[in-house]
Amino acid sequence: MDTLSYKTVSANKDTVNKEWVVIDAEGQTLGRMSTIVAKFLRGKYKPNYTPHVDCGDNVIVINASKINLTGNKWDAKSYIRHTGYPGGQRSLTAKEMYSKDPARLVENAVKGMLPKNKLGAAIYRNLKVYAGADHGQEAQKPKVININELK
Repeated sequence: MDTLSYKTVSANKDTVNKEWVVIDAEGQTLGRMSTIVAKFLRGKYKPNYTPHVDCGDNVIVINASKINLTGNKWDAKSYIRHTGYPGGQRSLTAKEMYSKDPARLVENAVKGMLPKNKLGAAIYRNLKVYAGADHGQEAQKPKVININELK
């Protein structure tokens, strides 16, 4: 053969292989861990990554109640939402949100790192966050990932 001919492989919904992975959040910094979780959800650790396709894994985050925030972010970081009514802006500090539901800290951090479109909403549905060590996805036989070994 005289010429080299390579085809660019573009993944689609039928050709992707989605796996289940477990990430332990115990002792991890919120933002640094969330970037790795977002990369797993997007599929950026896979060789057949395609930006416009949901080719990422299903991610289970356990021990969200043992997450760390650096500096004085427990008091200074605020989460703002709006009820939709006039004067309906509400805000919570990270400490107040943690006391209500520790899993929401991780969910908000990861959601902010995903695309703001229909694809991002579909990818976000592949994330399961639990405050404790037990999760309900044992039937999927998830792989345990040590994020200290990843970049």
